[in-house]
Amino acid sequence: MTRRERLMATLEGRPVDRPAVCFYEINGLDQNPDDPNPFNVFNDPSWRPLIELARDRSDRIVMRGVAYKSVTPDPLASAARSETAMAGGNEVTTRTFRSGGRTLTTRTRRDPEINTIWTVEHLLKDTDDLRAFLETPAAPADGVVDPSPVTDTEAAIGDTGIVMIDTPDPLCLAAGLFDMSDYLIIALTERALFRRLLDHYAEPLLARTEAIARAAPGRLWRIYGPEFASPPYLPPALFDEYVCTYVRPMIASIQRYGGFARVHSHGRLAGILDLIAGMGPAGLDPIEPPPQGDIELAEVRRRIGADTVLFGNIEASDLENLPTDEFAGKVRRALDEGQAGPGRGFVLMPSSCPAGRLITPQTLRNYETMVEMAEAG
Repeated sequence: MTRRERLMATLEGRPVDRPAVCFYEINGLDQNPDDPNPFNVFNDPSWRPLIELARDRSDRIVMRGVAYKSVTPDPLASAARSETAMAGGNEVTTRTFRSGGRTLTTRTRRDPEINTIWTVEHLLKDTDDLRAFLETPAAPADGVVDPSPVTDTEAAIGDTGIVMIDTPDPLCLAAGLFDMSDYLIIALTERALFRRLLDHYAEPLLARTEAIARAAPGRLWRIYGPEFASPPYLPPALFDEYVCTYVRPMIASIQRYGGFARVHSHGRLAGILDLIAGMGPAGLDPIEPPPQGDIELAEVRRRIGADTVLFGNIEASDLENLPTDEFAGKVRRALDEGQAGPGRGFVLMPSSCPAGRLITPQTLRNYETMVEMAEAG
C-alpha cells in the first residue's frame, strides 16, 4: 500500500498491510532546514536526518488550517495595535486594543532556541476584562472558504500521506485569553459568564466548520481544546457543558460531508472518555500512557468502542529521553494494544515533537525505532 492508501484505509476501517506511523507535527514538508532565519530551529544540522526520515518513511499527516475566501476582518485584530521588538535576543510582540471602555493588552515572546510562541501576558485578567471583551462583535463570515491550503498540500505530498484540517473548539479560543489560573477560577465560579464567551466563539466557528467540511469533504480533521476542561482542571460535568455542547455539532458537521473528526485531548482521559465517545468522533489522540495519562491503551479501546481510530500512545518525553531498548518496549506495547481486538484502526504516534534546536542521536534513533517496528507490523 502507499502511505496515503494506508492512512485512508485506517480511517475507513479497512484492512491495512501494517500499522501506520506518524511523527505528528514533524512531516518533512513544513520543516525547512535551509531557511537561515535565526528563529528557525530546523536549520540546525541535527534536524536534517529526522526531517528526511519523516519525509521518506513516515505516514505523513500534514496539518492545515482553512480560511474564508474573502478574508473578513477579525474585529479583535482590526482594532488592535501591534508592536514587535527585540529584547535580549528574543522577539516580543505587544498587542493592545480598546473594547467596552477598557484597554486590553497581550504580549508574546519568541525565543530562537525553542520552536514555540510563549504568551507572557494574557489578554484578559479578570471578569471586568471579559465583560468588556464580550462587547466586541464576533468575526463575520461570508460562508465561502478557500480550500487551496488542503488541495495544494495534497498535490505536494502525493501518495506519501494525507492532509488533516486543523481547528480549535470554542473552549480553546476562550481559555487561551486568560492565564491558566484565571481561566480555571472564572470557568468554575462564573459559569454563566463563561458560557457567554463560549457562545461568542461557537456560532461563527460552527459556520466555518460547516463551510470547510462542505468545500473539502472526506478529509481527516483535528479538533483541539478539550483538554482545557479535562481532569484535574475541571470536573467531568463541566467537560460535558464546555466541550461536548460545542464539539458535538462540529463533529456532526464534519461527518455529514464524509470527513473524519479526531478529538485531541492530552493528559487524563479516564473520567471523560465516555463523554468523548458519546460525541461519536472518528478518532482520538494522543492517548498518553500513564503516568502522563491515567488509562492504558487497551482500556481506551474497550471503552470507546470499535468505530474510533486511536492515534498515539507514545509519550514525547520518552521519545527524547529513554534509552532505545526501553523505548522499544513502549513501542511494542503500543503496537500490540493498539491492534488487539476489534477496532477501526491504530496509528502509532508521539504525543508531541521536540521543540529545541538540537536533535540528539538517541532521539533520532528512537524515531527510527518507531518506523522500523511499525514497518515490521
